[in-house]
Amino acid sequence: MSGDERTGARLVSVDFEIFGYVQGVCFRMFTEKQALRLGVVGWVKNTPSDTVVGQVQGPADTVEQMKVWLRTEGSPTCRITRATFTNERPIEQLELSGFKTRY
Repeated sequence: MSGDERTGARLVSVDFEIFGYVQGVCFRMFTEKQALRLGVVGWVKNTPSDTVVGQVQGPADTVEQMKVWLRTEGSPTCRITRATFTNERPIEQLELSGFKTRY
């Protein structure tokens, strides 16, 4: 058992897609700010189908907080209708650094 597992800081990675009125409402900017506030790493970007996709990595409990935020809050003027989280998996170490908006 690693030190992270003993302290409950198991690292995970998860992909997400957010549906609804989430483009043109600063959703990516607020997602980046929230991720930095929580201390998770990853990326976010708009899709041609008017959704927002990305990936989050970090301690499992913190990633869970980010998932709740993505599912329920987002940017102040967005309207989230659905959030999907896929490919959740344990990771040995962070595979990304920082949190960035991709284009």
